[in-house]
Amino acid sequence: MESLRTVAVIDIGKTNAKVALVDAETGAELVLRTAANTIRADGPYPHFDVPRLWDFSLGAMAEIRREHEIGAIVVVTHGAAGALVSGDPDEAEGLALPVLDYEAPGPDETRGEYDPLRPPFSETLSPRMTGGLNLGAQMFWQQRCFPDAFRGARYLTYPQYWTWRLTGVLATEVTSIGCHTDLWNPAASRFSSMVDRLGWRDLFPPLRPASDHLGPVQPDLARRLGLSTGTPALCGIHDSNASLLPHLLRRDPPFSVVSTGTWVIVLAVGGGTDRLDPGRDG
Repeated sequence: MESLRTVAVIDIGKTNAKVALVDAETGAELVLRTAANTIRADGPYPHFDVPRLWDFSLGAMAEIRREHEIGAIVVVTHGAAGALVSGDPDEAEGLALPVLDYEAPGPDETRGEYDPLRPPFSETLSPRMTGGLNLGAQMFWQQRCFPDAFRGARYLTYPQYWTWRLTGVLATEVTSIGCHTDLWNPAASRFSSMVDRLGWRDLFPPLRPASDHLGPVQPDLARRLGLSTGTPALCGIHDSNASLLPHLLRRDPPFSVVSTGTWVIVLAVGGGTDRLDPGRDG
């Protein structure tokens, strides 16, 4: 049996989902399970197959746990996804609306209304993108088309949605809320002016660091997975920032990291932001 330094990483990418058991001290990947991420066409709009992803993640962890210790769980996901939640995380996935596929064209329907409300690039460093690639555009379209769902609901960025399912604890985290969302002012480390202008502030739970232990895995779920009582789940992190993190811990700036997957992301640590061109984001 491994020591409690082993961490189960649930990595939900746009193309594939993975569950890996990682040695937290060496970074070695001890076990890996993968599944394709699929888009569902039923319901009000194209959306991610959350029940299938949940079943895959739990099944993979239960299988891993039969031969290895799991000391903690951390969730890593792609950006441009979020979940409007209402009620119990164990009932109907806790969702007030399905989790929109960011390539769906729906948010373009309200582009004419939304664009004048967006903060300038100088405030958010968030370029205007198509479909739902700006999370604010997703939210705006959903609120206009499904207003009843927003009443009394909360909004979770994608890693924190899965961690909520694990722990029952609501949180917001900066690498996901600041990922080309139009929702975050990075220079001031606060929500963008648009969030207050649209009355969205109360939708978001308190900010927590990515490394925070939000709480133990819920008891019934821990028993189902064969986890030790009190096994913690961390707040979670955006995937490109997760790729950057090991380099931040080991290198001195300036340096660059290229993170590849469904998207290619270039991260320049120690570089300035004053010459960024929003027209060059792809």
